[in-house]
Amino acid sequence: MLVSNKRQALAKRSWLAGLVLSSALAAFSGQAFALEPEHEIRRLMLATEAAVQADNWAEAGEFLNRLQAMEGEKPAEYHYYRGRAMLKANHLNEARAALETYVSQAGAEGQHYQESLKLITDIEKVNRDNVRALTEGAAQVEEPVAVIEPAGQESLKTLRQLYLARTDREALVIHLNAVLDTAGWRRDKTVVRLDRPADIQYQVTIDNSNVNVQEIRRELDNSFVRKTGVLPVFGVNPQLRWDCEPAVAACWVYDPRDGSRLFQMAQNQDKAREAAQTLGRLIRNLQQGRSGS
Repeated sequence: MLVSNKRQALAKRSWLAGLVLSSALAAFSGQAFALEPEHEIRRLMLATEAAVQADNWAEAGEFLNRLQAMEGEKPAEYHYYRGRAMLKANHLNEARAALETYVSQAGAEGQHYQESLKLITDIEKVNRDNVRALTEGAAQVEEPVAVIEPAGQESLKTLRQLYLARTDREALVIHLNAVLDTAGWRRDKTVVRLDRPADIQYQVTIDNSNVNVQEIRRELDNSFVRKTGVLPVFGVNPQLRWDCEPAVAACWVYDPRDGSRLFQMAQNQDKAREAAQTLGRLIRNLQQGRSGS
């Protein structure tokens, strides 16, 4: 009888211990998700700042990834720290996008305004040097090589038939403008109205051996600002770079001369890739000097 009572007492204590442990774990788990989004964002921002000050970029990146997944409004400093983290990881274009967003949101009064401008300039210099190295390397090839178009692209014959174009060159221009038109960048990502033009659009034309790029920006008062740039095709690499940055919901196609941004597009990797490849094919066609064939 005494042994039975001891067993019952031990079983009771074991059950109570398990109950206390389960309650503690539940309380801990509840605390991790108890904060409202604005407070959780602030907590993660403080943790990110501390990790950056400690030069612990792996930990900072973890906090920044959690912040990126949250839907609440984030402070401008989030983009600054994200830019620093991307720069540490050598993701230069993503770093520039984040830093430019910080500058735009924080303005000249921002705590990291001056440093962000300096970092953007440094990134621009590195990109320019990289493009120059690629161009010089391509210039060392003395004989032309056969060009094999990447898989998945429409053949030039198909493009000519699709757009009823007379030449390959004409078909490429029409197709590039069609891609740019369907992937215009918009401030409001939630509702896309087909009767309302994008906030940033482009129109490409050709003139002899130049590609003319007109940028059309819609201002907040619905007025339009037009700016035209000229891209000479000779001496540039027709393999154009592009990338997308989810944090700012945009994609870019880069100028083959200096690595600066040529097109700012909606966040659509397929469209950005297609625009870069089509412009590259157009540049190659102009470089070959044929009369649009």
